[in-house]
Amino acid sequence: MQPIQIFWPVLLVLAIPVFILILNAKRKNSDRRAGVARPEAAISNTAWSLPVVLTSNALANQFQLPVIFYVLSFILYSLDGVNALVLVLCWLFAISRWAHAIVHVSSNTIALRMIFFLLGVITLFTLFGVTLLALVNAG
Repeated sequence: MQPIQIFWPVLLVLAIPVFILILNAKRKNSDRRAGVARPEAAISNTAWSLPVVLTSNALANQFQLPVIFYVLSFILYSLDGVNALVLVLCWLFAISRWAHAIVHVSSNTIALRMIFFLLGVITLFTLFGVTLLALVNAG
């Protein structure tokens, strides 16, 4: 196993805001064409239709937990701490974030979204612990 493999799930998580930005642009464009966007839409996402609000909120979520994930991934890579457990955790986190984002921008079923969110949080906390152990063992 090569440590550089950690960057595949990192790229997968980085693809989420790209996907959401494109979806948000399409939804805003639809609102503009339909005349749904109110004048205050320039300063408030809540002035758009519900689909735009959902994608805007989902986008904001991508700059919370994922930022911690990116930092932990780079720390593990720099410590040569990438192993099978780390890769499983990284892939699990990436999949949970995609699932969370898809639910968020579609049905927005809170109970389902919470399941994927909690899966991601537990995975991230575990990855944090693994990173802490790798740091302690490094010196």
